[in-house]
Amino acid sequence: MTKQEVIGRIHSTGILPVVRAASGEEAMLAVDALYAGGVTVVEITMTVPGAVAVIEELRRRYGDEVTIGAGTALDAETARACILAGAQFVVSPALNVTTIEMCRRYSIAVLPGALTPTEIVTAWQAGADMVKVFPCSALGGASYLKALKVPLPHIELIPTGGVSLSTVPDFIEAGAFALGVGADLVDTKAIRDGQPEKVTEAARAYVKAVREARGKSYSRI
Repeated sequence: MTKQEVIGRIHSTGILPVVRAASGEEAMLAVDALYAGGVTVVEITMTVPGAVAVIEELRRRYGDEVTIGAGTALDAETARACILAGAQFVVSPALNVTTIEMCRRYSIAVLPGALTPTEIVTAWQAGADMVKVFPCSALGGASYLKALKVPLPHIELIPTGGVSLSTVPDFIEAGAFALGVGADLVDTKAIRDGQPEKVTEAARAYVKAVREARGKSYSRI
Protein backbone atom coordinates (compact mmCIF):
# COMPACT_ATOMS: atom_id res chain seq x y z
CA MET A 1 0.00 0.00 0.00
CA THR A 2 1.14 3.54 -0.69
CA LYS A 3 1.34 6.07 2.11
CA GLN A 4 -1.81 7.77 0.85
CA GLU A 5 -3.64 4.45 0.80
CA VAL A 6 -2.59 3.82 4.41
CA ILE A 7 -3.83 7.26 5.46
CA GLY A 8 -7.06 6.61 3.58
CA ARG A 9 -7.61 3.31 5.36
CA ILE A 10 -7.03 4.89 8.77
CA HIS A 11 -9.69 7.45 7.94
CA SER A 12 -12.17 5.02 6.42
CA THR A 13 -11.85 2.59 9.34
CA GLY A 14 -12.13 5.48 11.77
CA ILE A 15 -10.70 3.42 14.62
CA LEU A 16 -7.03 3.03 15.49
CA PRO A 17 -6.78 0.31 18.17
CA VAL A 18 -3.74 0.55 20.41
CA VAL A 19 -2.61 -3.01 21.09
CA ARG A 20 -0.67 -3.36 24.33
CA ALA A 21 -0.23 -6.98 25.37
CA ALA A 22 1.81 -9.12 27.74
CA SER A 23 3.19 -11.28 24.93
CA GLY A 24 3.52 -11.39 21.18
CA GLU A 25 1.03 -14.24 20.96
CA GLU A 26 -1.53 -12.25 22.95
CA ALA A 27 -1.05 -9.28 20.63
CA MET A 28 -1.61 -11.41 17.54
CA LEU A 29 -4.75 -12.97 19.01
CA ALA A 30 -6.02 -9.46 19.74
CA VAL A 31 -5.43 -8.45 16.12
CA ASP A 32 -7.28 -11.55 14.93
CA ALA A 33 -10.25 -10.61 17.15
CA LEU A 34 -10.24 -6.99 15.95
CA TYR A 35 -10.12 -8.08 12.31
CA ALA A 36 -13.08 -10.40 12.88
CA GLY A 37 -14.97 -7.33 14.10
CA GLY A 38 -14.27 -5.30 10.99
CA VAL A 39 -11.25 -3.28 12.14
CA THR A 40 -8.52 -3.32 9.49
CA VAL A 41 -5.98 -0.98 11.10
CA VAL A 42 -4.00 -1.73 14.27
CA GLU A 43 -1.13 -0.20 16.20
CA ILE A 44 1.32 -2.60 17.86
CA THR A 45 3.13 -0.76 20.64
CA MET A 46 6.80 -1.22 21.38
CA THR A 47 5.82 -2.24 24.92
CA VAL A 48 4.72 -5.63 23.53
CA PRO A 49 7.56 -8.14 24.04
CA GLY A 50 9.22 -8.79 20.68
CA ALA A 51 7.07 -6.10 19.07
CA VAL A 52 9.19 -5.81 15.91
CA ALA A 53 8.90 -9.56 15.28
CA VAL A 54 5.15 -9.35 15.94
CA ILE A 55 4.81 -6.64 13.28
CA GLU A 56 6.77 -8.78 10.82
CA GLU A 57 4.60 -11.83 11.49
CA LEU A 58 1.35 -9.89 11.21
CA ARG A 59 2.42 -8.42 7.89
CA ARG A 60 3.24 -11.92 6.66
CA ARG A 61 -0.10 -13.25 7.91
CA TYR A 62 -2.40 -10.48 6.71
CA GLY A 63 -0.60 -8.81 3.84
CA ASP A 64 -2.55 -5.65 3.05
CA GLU A 65 -5.83 -6.94 4.51
CA VAL A 66 -4.86 -5.33 7.81
CA THR A 67 -2.76 -2.18 7.96
CA ILE A 68 -0.13 -2.70 10.66
CA GLY A 69 1.47 0.23 12.46
CA ALA A 70 4.15 0.58 15.11
CA GLY A 71 3.26 2.45 18.28
CA THR A 72 5.26 4.05 21.08
CA ALA A 73 8.18 4.58 18.70
CA LEU A 74 10.21 7.02 20.77
CA ASP A 75 13.14 7.55 18.40
CA ALA A 76 14.19 7.32 14.77
CA GLU A 77 16.16 4.08 15.25
CA THR A 78 13.11 2.29 16.61
CA ALA A 79 10.97 3.66 13.81
CA ARG A 80 13.46 2.39 11.21
CA ALA A 81 13.55 -1.11 12.72
CA CYS A 82 9.75 -1.24 12.60
CA ILE A 83 9.62 0.05 9.03
CA LEU A 84 12.12 -2.60 7.91
CA ALA A 85 9.93 -5.22 9.62
CA GLY A 86 6.98 -4.04 7.53
CA ALA A 87 5.24 -1.37 9.62
CA GLN A 88 3.01 0.72 7.37
CA PHE A 89 2.75 3.68 9.73
CA VAL A 90 4.51 4.86 12.87
CA VAL A 91 2.96 6.39 15.98
CA SER A 92 4.62 8.02 18.97
CA PRO A 93 3.21 9.44 22.21
CA ALA A 94 5.39 12.53 21.92
CA LEU A 95 6.93 14.78 19.29
CA ASN A 96 10.32 13.71 17.99
CA VAL A 97 11.29 15.49 14.78
CA THR A 98 14.00 12.99 13.81
CA THR A 99 11.41 10.20 13.91
CA ILE A 100 9.24 12.18 11.51
CA GLU A 101 12.24 12.69 9.23
CA MET A 102 13.02 8.96 9.27
CA CYS A 103 9.46 8.07 8.27
CA ARG A 104 9.48 10.64 5.49
CA ARG A 105 12.72 9.15 4.20
CA TYR A 106 10.95 5.81 3.80
CA SER A 107 7.63 7.35 2.63
CA ILE A 108 5.86 5.89 5.66
CA ALA A 109 2.90 7.62 7.30
CA VAL A 110 3.79 9.09 10.68
CA LEU A 111 1.56 10.16 13.58
CA PRO A 112 3.58 11.91 16.27
CA GLY A 113 1.96 12.65 19.60
CA ALA A 114 1.33 16.25 20.60
CA LEU A 115 -0.97 18.06 22.98
CA THR A 116 -0.63 21.84 22.78
CA PRO A 117 -1.29 23.96 19.68
CA THR A 118 2.42 24.76 19.49
CA GLU A 119 3.38 21.07 19.52
CA ILE A 120 0.72 20.19 16.96
CA VAL A 121 1.82 22.90 14.53
CA THR A 122 5.49 21.99 15.05
CA ALA A 123 4.69 18.36 14.21
CA TRP A 124 2.77 19.39 11.10
CA GLN A 125 5.53 21.73 9.93
CA ALA A 126 8.05 18.92 10.41
CA GLY A 127 6.06 16.73 8.02
CA ALA A 128 3.61 14.76 10.15
CA ASP A 129 0.80 13.21 8.10
CA MET A 130 -1.58 13.21 11.06
CA VAL A 131 -1.12 14.21 14.69
CA LYS A 132 -2.08 12.07 17.67
CA VAL A 133 -3.57 14.38 20.31
CA PHE A 134 -2.47 12.67 23.51
CA PRO A 135 -3.60 12.52 26.23
CA CYS A 136 -6.66 14.32 24.89
CA SER A 137 -8.78 13.59 27.96
CA ALA A 138 -6.40 15.59 30.14
CA LEU A 139 -7.51 18.85 28.53
CA GLY A 140 -11.20 18.23 28.04
CA GLY A 141 -11.55 15.50 25.44
CA ALA A 142 -13.86 16.31 22.54
CA SER A 143 -14.34 19.93 23.59
CA TYR A 144 -10.57 20.44 23.47
CA LEU A 145 -10.32 18.80 20.05
CA LYS A 146 -13.11 21.04 18.75
CA ALA A 147 -11.27 24.09 20.02
CA LEU A 148 -8.07 22.96 18.27
CA LYS A 149 -9.81 22.43 14.94
CA VAL A 150 -11.04 26.03 14.79
CA PRO A 151 -7.59 27.52 14.04
CA LEU A 152 -6.13 24.26 12.68
CA PRO A 153 -8.73 22.81 10.27
CA HIS A 154 -6.01 21.72 7.84
CA ILE A 155 -4.27 19.37 10.31
CA GLU A 156 -5.70 15.87 10.66
CA LEU A 157 -6.04 15.06 14.35
CA ILE A 158 -6.46 11.65 15.99
CA PRO A 159 -7.50 12.01 19.64
CA THR A 160 -6.28 9.31 22.00
CA GLY A 161 -7.23 9.19 25.65
CA GLY A 162 -10.83 9.54 26.75
CA VAL A 163 -12.26 7.76 23.71
CA SER A 164 -15.09 5.33 24.52
CA LEU A 165 -18.27 4.21 22.81
CA SER A 166 -20.17 6.95 24.59
CA THR A 167 -17.77 9.69 23.47
CA VAL A 168 -17.38 8.59 19.83
CA PRO A 169 -20.14 10.93 18.55
CA ASP A 170 -18.65 13.93 20.35
CA PHE A 171 -15.15 13.32 18.98
CA ILE A 172 -16.41 12.77 15.42
CA GLU A 173 -18.50 15.94 15.57
CA ALA A 174 -15.46 17.81 16.92
CA GLY A 175 -13.58 16.94 13.73
CA ALA A 176 -11.51 13.84 14.57
CA PHE A 177 -9.86 12.21 11.55
CA ALA A 178 -9.99 8.87 13.37
CA LEU A 179 -10.03 7.74 16.99
CA GLY A 180 -7.22 6.12 18.95
CA VAL A 181 -8.67 3.54 21.36
CA GLY A 182 -6.84 1.46 23.95
CA ALA A 183 -8.08 -0.88 26.65
CA ASP A 184 -11.74 0.06 26.19
CA LEU A 185 -11.57 -1.78 22.87
CA VAL A 186 -8.52 -4.05 23.14
CA ASP A 187 -9.44 -6.05 26.24
CA THR A 188 -6.36 -8.23 26.67
CA LYS A 189 -7.84 -9.86 29.78
CA ALA A 190 -10.61 -11.24 27.59
CA ILE A 191 -7.95 -12.56 25.21
CA ARG A 192 -6.09 -14.24 28.09
CA ASP A 193 -9.35 -15.70 29.38
CA GLY A 194 -10.05 -17.30 26.03
CA GLN A 195 -12.88 -14.90 25.17
CA PRO A 196 -11.70 -13.10 22.02
CA GLU A 197 -15.34 -12.67 20.98
CA LYS A 198 -15.59 -9.85 23.52
CA VAL A 199 -12.97 -7.89 21.58
CA THR A 200 -14.69 -8.76 18.30
CA GLU A 201 -18.04 -7.53 19.61
CA ALA A 202 -16.44 -4.31 20.88
CA ALA A 203 -14.78 -3.79 17.49
CA ARG A 204 -18.12 -4.13 15.71
CA ALA A 205 -19.70 -1.67 18.14
CA TYR A 206 -16.96 0.90 17.57
CA VAL A 207 -17.08 0.58 13.78
CA LYS A 208 -20.86 1.03 13.88
CA ALA A 209 -20.61 4.01 16.25
CA VAL A 210 -18.13 5.81 14.00
CA ARG A 211 -20.20 5.14 10.89
CA GLU A 212 -23.38 6.43 12.54
CA ALA A 213 -21.63 9.48 14.01
CA ARG A 214 -20.15 10.40 10.66
CA GLY A 215 -23.54 10.01 9.01
CA LYS A 216 -25.07 12.47 11.45
CA SER A 217 -22.17 14.90 11.06
CA TYR A 218 -22.40 14.86 7.25
CA SER A 219 -26.18 15.33 7.36
CA ARG A 220 -25.66 18.66 9.14
CA ILE A 221 -23.40 20.05 6.43
